[in-house]
Amino acid sequence: MTAEPFRLRDRTVVVTGAASGIGRSLAELLVAQGARVIGLDRREADVPGIDARLVDLADPASVRAAADGITGELHALFNVAGVSGTLPPETVVGINYAGTRELTEALLPRIPAGGAVVTTASIAGSRYLERRPLVEELLALDDRSAVTAWCREHRAEVGTGYTVSKDAVIWWTLHRAPELARRGVRINCVAPGITDTPILEASRASRGAAFLDAVPMPLGRPAEPREQAGVMAFLATPAASYLAGQVLWVDGGYSAGVATGELEHATGSVGSPPDETAR
Repeated sequence: MTAEPFRLRDRTVVVTGAASGIGRSLAELLVAQGARVIGLDRREADVPGIDARLVDLADPASVRAAADGITGELHALFNVAGVSGTLPPETVVGINYAGTRELTEALLPRIPAGGAVVTTASIAGSRYLERRPLVEELLALDDRSAVTAWCREHRAEVGTGYTVSKDAVIWWTLHRAPELARRGVRINCVAPGITDTPILEASRASRGAAFLDAVPMPLGRPAEPREQAGVMAFLATPAASYLAGQVLWVDGGYSAGVATGELEHATGSVGSPPDETAR
């Protein structure tokens, strides 16, 4: 193993959502580790030391342009960008799942053996196993317009779109993992618990503060963005070289409490207020 198993010095990486929240914290951490960071967001990320570029994951043309503008080999792609369930459901699914998938598939040819992809889900997707039949329909769609039409046709099941989008990110990650592993590329998924980011603030503003009390937090507080960023960065380092196809629930013990019956399950209902709080 390398002498720096927990660092990405001199590696080129892409971080989406680099302008704020977890993405910004991750970009800052990677720069501090000596990585060459390309930061993508809808607005220019003012993180010192990164190559800030624009992308709108809601727009397939913007996604293609952003991917085409990235040349050379990439060691890692961190898909952090996402929106809460306060937008139209088809927009939420389009950004959180379809846009993420499109950008990743476009950049994968630039990621050689030894590289890594990290996707971002949420504890809102903690019942992804139960919703597999619904989400498998979504995963089978190749076209963005088909995804939009599917969301509108399944309005009742899709709800706000947030939970379904995160279920889809998890299942897509799991489906891609074996094939990519055969190429020597690892893909894993981080599922944050409630984290103090602009998405949380947007949900609080639209839903009211009471919803936060409905989600158990064994550590007694939301996560800070840097606490999620550290786990994401680790997944792309040599120290994680045999970790592939996993979902890491970075939720401060919430999922463990639910699994053992010690905590009440407060997420996972399509459209329920806690679904929009995770990141």
